[in-house]
Amino acid sequence: LCNCSSVGSVECNRTTGQCRCLAGYTGPRCHSCARGFFPEQGSQRCRPCGCSPTGATSDQCDHSGKCQCKVGVTDLKCDRCSEGYYRFNETTCEPCQCNNHSQTCDSSTGTCVGCRENTEGKHCELCKEGFYRSPHPAHGCQHCPCSIVASTGTCHIQPGETVPRCDRCRPGYTGLNCNQCDKGYYNSDSICVRCKCNGNVDPALSPGVCRPDSGECIGCLYHTAGFHCELCEEGYSRDPVGTNCTRKEATLGPEPTEFTTSAPNATKATSFPTAVLNSTLSPTTLQTIFPVSSSDNSTSAFADVSWTQFNIIILTVIIIVVVLLMGFVGAVYMYREYQNRKLNAPFWTIELKEDNISFSSYHDSIPNADVSGLLEDDGNEVAPNGQLTLTTPMHNYKA
Repeated sequence: LCNCSSVGSVECNRTTGQCRCLAGYTGPRCHSCARGFFPEQGSQRCRPCGCSPTGATSDQCDHSGKCQCKVGVTDLKCDRCSEGYYRFNETTCEPCQCNNHSQTCDSSTGTCVGCRENTEGKHCELCKEGFYRSPHPAHGCQHCPCSIVASTGTCHIQPGETVPRCDRCRPGYTGLNCNQCDKGYYNSDSICVRCKCNGNVDPALSPGVCRPDSGECIGCLYHTAGFHCELCEEGYSRDPVGTNCTRKEATLGPEPTEFTTSAPNATKATSFPTAVLNSTLSPTTLQTIFPVSSSDNSTSAFADVSWTQFNIIILTVIIIVVVLLMGFVGAVYMYREYQNRKLNAPFWTIELKEDNISFSSYHDSIPNADVSGLLEDDGNEVAPNGQLTLTTPMHNYKA
């Protein structure tokens, strides 16, 4: 008998005893899988390997159906690029071009995925925003020394330079790294603030406009003065609109003031006008002109009062009052000290009555004073009641 495999054979030649095998089967009885086929698990059927002619080294596979793949090719049939490779073509897969900043890329386009070390781009060839590529290859992408407050935060290195410079500074900042205040600005707590000069400076004459460290305006124009050019120079005052400083001029008031006075021998009162001079916003001299006329004679009086002299007089009066008050307070204090010392001082009173001498002691400051030694006579005794007894050969005295 041929004893051919019922699965892998077609018929048996009874003369020769040779089995005729189906495609994928081989052997005398057609019970083995031919080259390019592998036995299906759980059955006796042979399945084709299906290895990719591009990605596999041969058409043969193992008993599980896995083909032997070329370098950069993976999968069961060797029809897909492995990690780190892309573009499965007629020859093989190409390695990813990620400049050693990524190990994976898109299998069809080759775009790198997951760029590291602050890089980005199709091949991880660019630095992320806010980073620059250091001239030293080992350093890679370094963080830009640019503040996002003073600049856009991005920077670059010019050809031939080794230090990066910020791409664009924000208004008010300047310098290589946008760390300086521009003209017309000053530093206020590490922030550049626009100078406040009330429009009374000319940038063409004073490019700095104000001092970069304090903000004090430089070169005030139009007769202005002050830290922010907000005041008028001496001898000038604001106009009614309040925008310009104009020279002060004496101007008569809208209406003259009438004063009434009577002479000692006059029968009727006489009136006279006074001129009021405008002296606003400056310590200039106020002049009041009083033309006085009477029935007998007429005289003119001119009174010149200076604001400076007036202020000096007021200051002198205040100083005198303060000195007098201090003297009064000091005198009261000394008097009270004197009284306290006088009251605290011990004193004695002695009363002589015929044959008896009596005295008493007031010693507020020494309440427990010992009076036993007041007299040095050896015959003195101190009575139990606190009285001092004076003993002499002829008389006994109690004190």
